[in-house]
Amino acid sequence: MSTVASLPALLPIREAAALLGVSAHTLRYYEREGLLGVPRAAGGERLYGEAELARLRFLLHLRGTGMGMAGLREYVALTEQGEATVDARRGLLLRHEAAVLARLDALQADLAAVRRKIALYGEPALPTTLSPATPVFQET
Repeated sequence: MSTVASLPALLPIREAAALLGVSAHTLRYYEREGLLGVPRAAGGERLYGEAELARLRFLLHLRGTGMGMAGLREYVALTEQGEATVDARRGLLLRHEAAVLARLDALQADLAAVRRKIALYGEPALPTTLSPATPVFQET
């Protein structure tokens, strides 16, 4: 398995996508949306360096926590304006953090309701671990 230290200086889009766990289409979409500029080789091939990968990693974390594209665009626009926007970026991230925490609280409450219902049913009639090939319901 390759580590960040052993990565080549620039990665083509397929390798960058594989490293980040997304599709090449996603990377092209983020570029079209103005979330990052990607240097190109003489033949037009996108080449991702550590700066692009680091930005994408963080943007993917923001998306993974539910930030929409408008929020991503706002964050990137602020970042590109430089140090003068650090407070605005921090504010944006604090608001996002609060929204994520509220969703986590709601999920915890929903999970507690599911667990209460499971407890009402008592001991499981089915094995607690099913393999993907184990049918739960069989058609007759």
